[in-house]
Amino acid sequence: MSLNFTNSLFFRQKWPQQCFLCAAACRHDPLCVACQQELPRLTAPICAVCATPLADNAALCGACLRHPPAFTHTVAAWQYAWPLDRLIHAFKFHHQFSLLPVLAKPLLDRLRDQPAPDVLVPMPLHAQRLRQRGYNQALLLAQYLSRQMNLPVLKTACQRTRHTTEQTGLSRSERANNLRHAFICAATVRDRRIALVDDVMTSGSSAHWLAQALRDAGASSVNCWILARTPPNDA
Repeated sequence: MSLNFTNSLFFRQKWPQQCFLCAAACRHDPLCVACQQELPRLTAPICAVCATPLADNAALCGACLRHPPAFTHTVAAWQYAWPLDRLIHAFKFHHQFSLLPVLAKPLLDRLRDQPAPDVLVPMPLHAQRLRQRGYNQALLLAQYLSRQMNLPVLKTACQRTRHTTEQTGLSRSERANNLRHAFICAATVRDRRIALVDDVMTSGSSAHWLAQALRDAGASSVNCWILARTPPNDA
C-alpha cells in the first residue's frame, strides 16, 4: 500500500457525527470526550522490556527474566481491555481509519522523551492475509507515526515467509513455535536502530521473532512501539 493511498484513507474519510462508542454527538473526533477519558491507559509498574503490567515495582517480568526477547525495550500507550479492544478491532479489521489519531496520540506523547530510532519497521503480514484484509494496520500506524515524527519507514525490509496460524487462542508456547523462522529481513536494516511498530502485543512472540530476524540481518538495536499491551493473564 502506498503512502499516498494511506493519506487518502485518513483524510478523505469524514469524522463521524456520533461517538463511535456511545453515539453521543461529537463533531470533530470519532470519540466523545467522556469516552476518550474512559479508555484504559497503561500505567506503571510495567516491565521495562515488554511493557507487561506488573503487580509490584520489579524492573522486569518473569518471562523476560527467564527468556530475554530479541528486542530491548517496549513503549505502549494502552491496556488491551474494554472498550479499547473494540476500537483496535474496528481499526484493524473494519477499515475504521478515523480512529487511528485517537489511538496513536498517547503513544506519540510517550515517544517524545524516547531516543529516536533510525527507521520504523512495521510488523509484516503474510501476502495471503494481506490480500484477505486489504491493508496492514501496522503499516498504517507506522506511516502515521512517520509523518508526526519525521522518521522514515522501511515498508518492505521484512517479510513474513510463512502463512502462520492466527496467534489468538494459542498458548504462549504455541505462539512461540508458531512464529519461529516466520520472518526474513533484508540487509537494508544493517547497523540501524529499529523501532518495530505493531498494534497489540500479547505474548511478545511476534515481536521477538521479528526482532531476531532484524538482529540477524545486522540491525544494531530493536525496540517496540505498540498501541496496546494485553494484561498478564491474557498473554
